[in-house]
Amino acid sequence: MNRSAELGRLDRVLFPLGPDAAHLTVIVGTAGVGKTALALRWAHRTQDQFPDGQLYVNLRGYDPGTPITAEQALDRFIRALDVPPGRIPADLEAKATLYRSLLANLRVLVVLDNAESVGQVRPLIPGSDGCRVIVTSRNRLAGLMARDGAQRVIVEVLPESESVELITAITADYRAQDDPADIAELARLCACLPLALRIAAERAATRPWMPLGQLIQDLRDESGLWDALTAEDGEEADGVRAVFAWSYRALPVDAARMFRLLGLHPGPEFSVQAAAELADVTVLDARRLLDSICGVHLIEQTAPDRYEFHDLLRAYATNAAHHQDSLEEQYAALSRVLAWYLHVAHAAGTAMRTPARLLPPTALPAPSTVPGFPAYLDGARWYEAEWANLLAAVQAAEKSGLDRVSWQLALMLRPYFTRDATIADRLQVIETALGAARRDGDSVAEAEALFALGSAYSAQHRLADAVRVHREVLRLRREIDDREGELLSVNMLGVLFLMQRRFTEAIEQLESARVLSRERDDTEREATALFNLAEAYTGSRRYPEAIETATRSLLLSRELGDERRELVALVMLARAQADSAEDGREEALVSAGTALDLARARNEDRNEGWVLLEYARIQRLNGLFNDALVSCQRATTLHRALEDRAREAAALDGTGEAYQGLERAADAVPFHRRAVTIFRQLDDRWPLAVALGNLGAALAATDAAEARACRQEAYELFEGYADPQARENAARIGRLLG
Repeated sequence: MNRSAELGRLDRVLFPLGPDAAHLTVIVGTAGVGKTALALRWAHRTQDQFPDGQLYVNLRGYDPGTPITAEQALDRFIRALDVPPGRIPADLEAKATLYRSLLANLRVLVVLDNAESVGQVRPLIPGSDGCRVIVTSRNRLAGLMARDGAQRVIVEVLPESESVELITAITADYRAQDDPADIAELARLCACLPLALRIAAERAATRPWMPLGQLIQDLRDESGLWDALTAEDGEEADGVRAVFAWSYRALPVDAARMFRLLGLHPGPEFSVQAAAELADVTVLDARRLLDSICGVHLIEQTAPDRYEFHDLLRAYATNAAHHQDSLEEQYAALSRVLAWYLHVAHAAGTAMRTPARLLPPTALPAPSTVPGFPAYLDGARWYEAEWANLLAAVQAAEKSGLDRVSWQLALMLRPYFTRDATIADRLQVIETALGAARRDGDSVAEAEALFALGSAYSAQHRLADAVRVHREVLRLRREIDDREGELLSVNMLGVLFLMQRRFTEAIEQLESARVLSRERDDTEREATALFNLAEAYTGSRRYPEAIETATRSLLLSRELGDERRELVALVMLARAQADSAEDGREEALVSAGTALDLARARNEDRNEGWVLLEYARIQRLNGLFNDALVSCQRATTLHRALEDRAREAAALDGTGEAYQGLERAADAVPFHRRAVTIFRQLDDRWPLAVALGNLGAALAATDAAEARACRQEAYELFEGYADPQARENAARIGRLLG
């Protein structure tokens, strides 16, 4: 099946690149006709024409589950364009604006597969002369023609001759010479649709002893489940229904049951373990059954232990379950797979040892086997692999009226929030959890959901909103006498005040957190309160108290064997030692170096990069500017790979400071410029002020006017803070400005 005419039509419509070519093409055709295959084939053969890459998303517009929204697709695309999740706007219009700006000067092909509506597509159109967009859809999407200048490429069913060639190619190595008339009849019964043709041909290939005429008669007679599939009316729909039912009926009883129950899985792709829970069989049996279903092409294997449906086949499986399995059986299957996600998420989140409090997964009984996660990365990788399914499971629980399951599972996703979840995903999950908790009348869960909302606001630098929400959480937790929750809220308010450089208020909150943790004999949270308190004391220039509290946090963390807390305590100790006096700077090097060794031993790139920023600062204070350059280079590389733009910018600014220490101001300028650009994009005001001051210093000898402009802006930003360092910086720059 060469589709040469359709490929030529795409060439003529989309090339040459430039203002006269169509920027947008819609490939239209009935279900199973090969629209996706055509789009991907054209994308593959033209990849050299798009040197900046290709973006692909399956919008799942015809999937029985929830379609991918334009907002979710934008999140994926923006992340693919190297914007870290925490820096993606929550608002759809802001996302679309950022997306268009990122593609403005690039040559990129965007493939939007299985679009159901114009609304799914329009925000994803770049609008750049160098970019092209291919949309595949069963609908004609006339609005894109009228308003967006789209061209249409219609994909018809295959000619009978090509259909015969396709069947022959698949069966040639397995069957003796079949009668060409029978092959043509089989093609007609499949309505010449590639999806149906492949399934029918594969079935014929696996039954080489059965005359093709007998297989054709079986297909003609098959009608039992035709009405179970929601599809377009007409000959093509009949062909698809017949082939699906034909292949489904040929499955052994246990494989047919597995196929039906897979249609109840919340997401379109699934692991062998999730399939085992759905069907209530062992993993070994599940793998055997999945192999059987794959063998007749009713599902596809995408990785060693992962599988997915074509959307038509998923709809068929779902409706087959609705017709053949009782409501009790369907409910039991859904409950089993939701229980699996709930309890495994709890195990993965526990392994990650994040500050998020994980409530017990009591909504559903635990499955017989929950995999273990030895370390942080093991848990994080599971979340990453299952993220789309976890989001779908939260929504499935809510739609099924399982509020307790919904909020428990939603809150179980928090360990992954700060690692790689977008703000949009976080807010969607939190909104679901909050509504479900309130319907369930669980005040503890409501407070947890609000706590997560406040944390999402702080990730967006909406610090005033975060403080407001966390004050409400603290009030609610005190009302219900949740002492552990109260401790968490008091500590979080202290952290938020640290982020705002309101050190006096931070100290008040964090001292309260230390008292509460001692009252509860909660050594872990006491260690956390102490290292946060050390940072607040350092910011207030109360260095002896900072060193004392950081040292106490370090001792407690080592007693606990908690290396994550130990690492943070070491950094806070090094910071206080370095800032307290010149004679403490060598001790600071030792503390920071120990923290760095610990991060590297734990193979934690994120923590290694963070420690390197402080280590490089202390190296500069000790006059070790060449060493600081090496540390900053490594920190820049790590944070760029991690898509942490704020810390990447801090590493670039530190590089510039090291060059200035070596009296190489001209070399420092581009690093400070890049840091200023990033901090300005992130609207991160304190480090922006610092970077502007550094850029002004680097430019002073060569461009007095620009240096003065940088210093003036830095001065105004520093004036917005009241802490000692801000006042000192403002005074110093004020003197330079005269």
